[in-house]
Amino acid sequence: MSYSKTAENRTGSWEWIQFILDAFCWFLAMGLALVLRYELHVEWAQFPGLLAVTGIAAAAQLIFGYLLSIYRGRYQSGSFGEVQALLIVTLIVAAVTTLILMVGYRQFDVGRSVALIAAPIACIGMAGIRYLRRLYREAKSRPGDSARNTLIYGAGFVGNSLVARMIQDQDSPYYPVGLIDDDPGKKHLRLSGVQVLGRGEDIRSIVHRTKAEVLVLAFANVDSELVTRVSDSVSGLNVRVLVLPPLNKMLSSEAPQGFSDFRDISVEDLIGRRPVDIQVEKIAGYISGRRVIVTGAGGSIGSELCRQISQFGPAELIMLDHDETALQHTQITLTGHGLLNGQDTVLCSIRDQAGLDAIFQARRPEVVFHAAALKHAPLLQQYPAEGWKTNVLGSLNVLRAARAVGVSRFVNISTDKAANPSTALGHSKRMAERLTAWMARETERPYVSVRFGNVMGSRGSMLPLFTEQIRVGGPVTVTHRDVTRFFMTIPEACQLVIQAGAIGQGGEVMLLDMGQPVRILDVAQRMIAMSGRDVEIVFTGLRPGEKMHEELIGDGEINATRIHPKISQALTQPLDPAELDLAEWLEACRLDEEKLGTSGIADEESEDPVDLGRVGS
Repeated sequence: MSYSKTAENRTGSWEWIQFILDAFCWFLAMGLALVLRYELHVEWAQFPGLLAVTGIAAAAQLIFGYLLSIYRGRYQSGSFGEVQALLIVTLIVAAVTTLILMVGYRQFDVGRSVALIAAPIACIGMAGIRYLRRLYREAKSRPGDSARNTLIYGAGFVGNSLVARMIQDQDSPYYPVGLIDDDPGKKHLRLSGVQVLGRGEDIRSIVHRTKAEVLVLAFANVDSELVTRVSDSVSGLNVRVLVLPPLNKMLSSEAPQGFSDFRDISVEDLIGRRPVDIQVEKIAGYISGRRVIVTGAGGSIGSELCRQISQFGPAELIMLDHDETALQHTQITLTGHGLLNGQDTVLCSIRDQAGLDAIFQARRPEVVFHAAALKHAPLLQQYPAEGWKTNVLGSLNVLRAARAVGVSRFVNISTDKAANPSTALGHSKRMAERLTAWMARETERPYVSVRFGNVMGSRGSMLPLFTEQIRVGGPVTVTHRDVTRFFMTIPEACQLVIQAGAIGQGGEVMLLDMGQPVRILDVAQRMIAMSGRDVEIVFTGLRPGEKMHEELIGDGEINATRIHPKISQALTQPLDPAELDLAEWLEACRLDEEKLGTSGIADEESEDPVDLGRVGS
């Protein structure tokens, strides 16, 4: 016999047992009601009538209980739904029995009010039996001795669900020993027998009292300030702090089921993960059913843009990059394979104007997200010509190719380093912004730039570098004790980039709300603390052109106007490509002719036909 058949037989057997117990409750309740009705003066002659009335009540209980699915296994034993159905059935049984007693009062020799008196007694008895069964099942299914003592921060809906889940799962690796909540009204609250032991400020004493080894933050979207406060509170106590995934992932059918949903806190949690309110209608309006091309599709931002754009149903998503391995990785994340034999991947460099023109003419994209760029400031400071050729001339190549085929919407990915630029990277991205504004004026179409700061987890960025330095034992290198930067998660940044593309009018620079700047030293110290290692921090000093604090709005730019809860816009001065001049640009980067010679530009001119001087329109 299969397991399902066995389980079905067990369920059916229990329902019959439950009915017998319910009938017994009615018998006891009727007897007690008879005694109360006649004030202890009950005669033996009344017992046959009592048995008959009890039989009627039991039959009515069976019929209406079956109709309301009490005896068909619909409800979890002892649940609120079952008790609610039980109450309705009890009222119906009492009404039917009372009606029969009123008609045949003399035949039964039982008071007409007996059924009404017995109903609450029987209901309490039947509910009590179900509750005892539930307690037994929960006690039997409690986690074993290997489960770790766990505190749950948050006694709301999520916390209540977690407590019940932990207690009722015999294989749970966590056993709840207490709740923590900052609401004074929940001071003595108990959830499934687990008590609220105090507030967030009492965490250390509660950990000592309960010998907890794990602390779970029971919030679907946890606040970074809370994560930081809790992390500091349990520092040195050898307590593992776990958080839940975002609510949309918890509710997704693709989300893993079970306690594997929990994960350790990350630097992203400490810095802040801000939910983004996506205006789906506007986004779908310019992406759905359109041919979309993403340059730099193999990079951190480009690949995430491809993943998010694909959700809006474009007619065609074209991923363009000069790095074949990066393209393959993006294709794998989107399609599950990396065959690189379809029309969705295009191998081309944005420095190649002829190649870009041919691709744009053949594929006729309608929307362009330009994410291809060189981004490492120290390296571009040494080799500024590479930044010029890719970030300036390459962006111009993409803009020209887009104009030639009538691209309806163009989104240029920029950086906060373009605001009052002080490095070759910042100056090159600033030029790309101004070229985009010029092309918007020429085409009278929504060609916009989107400016934001550092994204957490991108290739070659600070956080992966710190992680690797900690892994090898240090030292962790920080430029300056007080240096700060803006941070944003890659998904959050890409969601806002797509949103900015929907609301941009043309020519402006869209500024993403980066929150508060974060001190790099604090990030390094927290990452080291989370690793549990003793790693040295070394201060290397600011590099040439590097700022102590980044900014999003440059001098001379028209003040930003907020057009979305997370997006502002500022107007920038357009730049005619005819005015591009490498020498002037290098001077703006504060580089002299000697620096120009060491970058290898003269040697490369013979190999690359692109004119690094004045470029016409």
